[in-house]
Amino acid sequence: MHLKRLGQLLGVALLSWLALSFGVVLALRFVAPPFTAVMLEQPGRFARLDYRWVGREAIARTAARAAMAAEDQRFLEHHGIDFVSLDRALEDYRAGDELRGASTITQQVAKNLFLWQGRSLVRKALEAYFAVVIELVWSKQRILEVYLNVAELGPGIFGVEAAAQRFFGTSASRLTASQAALLTAVLPNPRRLSVAHPSAYVRERQAWILSQMQLLEERG
Repeated sequence: MHLKRLGQLLGVALLSWLALSFGVVLALRFVAPPFTAVMLEQPGRFARLDYRWVGREAIARTAARAAMAAEDQRFLEHHGIDFVSLDRALEDYRAGDELRGASTITQQVAKNLFLWQGRSLVRKALEAYFAVVIELVWSKQRILEVYLNVAELGPGIFGVEAAAQRFFGTSASRLTASQAALLTAVLPNPRRLSVAHPSAYVRERQAWILSQMQLLEERG
């Protein structure tokens, strides 16, 4: 009886969590997130944050294209988890290359909004769950809009509007292709790589992103 009761309680707890998590994702389809899990992990918390939400109509298309070119070129084709890119990453690893990440933009949105940093199996499983729910509830345009607003692009600098003003003295709506590529070039590690003082690696990555943006544009 005790085990049956425990099973019932666990079942109710699981259903409640699923309903709550789905409800939060649904709400964020319509409202801007006031903060993210990544922001909560910042040293000093909100005291030093620069987070300025803008609607997608106020974000240059170059920023969206740069994000897809740099982080997820199959963004419009997958449903949250890109199994094609994941298989390629595993094949490259088996061939002797370093294991590279295959997280989609949707997975990164899920991680940034809801989860802690790390590489545990539990976190990856939750990331996959939230990514699938986000893809079910949000449009691709909304996913990109949220991603471009909550991505950390420098220490404590969140979103393309804050980054555009901080680094280029302009707005997200006026970002050039070169500026957008430079912003996304630091995404692997925005607390170590710098937009203001780009290293040779960042410049090389910027050039590669620009070439990939051109290819994406040619592909439509």
